[in-house]
Amino acid sequence: GEGAAWTKRVKEVKEKLSPLLKDRPREVVPKHLLMALRELLPENGIVTTEVGQNQMWSALYFKALKPRTFISSGGLGTMGFGFPAALGAKVACPNRPVVDIAGDGSFIMTEQELACSVAEDIPVTVIVLNNSVLGMVAQWQRTLYDRRYMAVNLGKTPDFVKLAEAYGAQGFRVGSIAEFQKAVKTALSSKVTTVIDVPIGSETDVVPFVPPGCGLPQQRGDY
Repeated sequence: GEGAAWTKRVKEVKEKLSPLLKDRPREVVPKHLLMALRELLPENGIVTTEVGQNQMWSALYFKALKPRTFISSGGLGTMGFGFPAALGAKVACPNRPVVDIAGDGSFIMTEQELACSVAEDIPVTVIVLNNSVLGMVAQWQRTLYDRRYMAVNLGKTPDFVKLAEAYGAQGFRVGSIAEFQKAVKTALSSKVTTVIDVPIGSETDVVPFVPPGCGLPQQRGDY
């Protein structure tokens, strides 16, 4: 019947996507990172997001276990939202860990708030999924416009570890899930804000992906 056909289709999609979700040398797959973060955060830990692929991955793969523990900006592309939101959440809930999931493009829009976080003793953790592009727009241009890229390549982004240290915060760069777990554990026990720089591939896509004007049967996940 219809149910059996749909179950078969779901299994086929999972098999097709599985190679895309494996860690590669010096590269971390966002799904695994977010699942690892879930294991490290207590149930009442608060996660905020920026806008872009980081937001989509977080919505897909980070499982919120309590109400009001996942804070994200819906619509209007408010890049730079996540870090100030994390600081506000920490002020409101000083005894709970707060983590901002960021992209490099979004984070540099409000990274100056590192000064506020250090000066006012508001320790949060920022995880920067660093692909040196405006990832969501680049993915659209890659998949819908035959790789005709425009205004998405960020070129040389800041050294986020040194940037954090310049403000009096601490920074780490990680290249594996094991290194990420170690950095998060350190961050969660720290008295200052921590920036964790996670290099990922510039063509790491959010999958599955539903193109504008299409329905779920037209979703893409094999590019």
